[in-house]
Amino acid sequence: MDKVKKDSLVMVITAAEKLGFHSQFKVNGKNMISLKTDIRFHSNEVRIVHFYRFEGASNLEYTSIIYIIECDNGEKGTLVDGFDTTTETANFMLNVKNQE
Repeated sequence: MDKVKKDSLVMVITAAEKLGFHSQFKVNGKNMISLKTDIRFHSNEVRIVHFYRFEGASNLEYTSIIYIIECDNGEKGTLVDGFDTTTETANFMLNVKNQE
């Protein structure tokens, strides 16, 4: 993932999918849920393979982050969130292992 041109979220997601990261995830409370399989994961079942942060050109409120993640069951995918330390996703990801 290091050689990916990081101009947009779409480009990163497309590159991740080419590497086998096909699932999309969302965080709901203390669980991360696969939108593909509907499986729920706890933070100790998830690893961050890589992440990218995008800042809005004119307003930092438009900042977002994409996590490239792998789960203990082998499911791999992406999780996109607004970059704000008070979101459910940010709180969940604080407890996730970083593989880098």
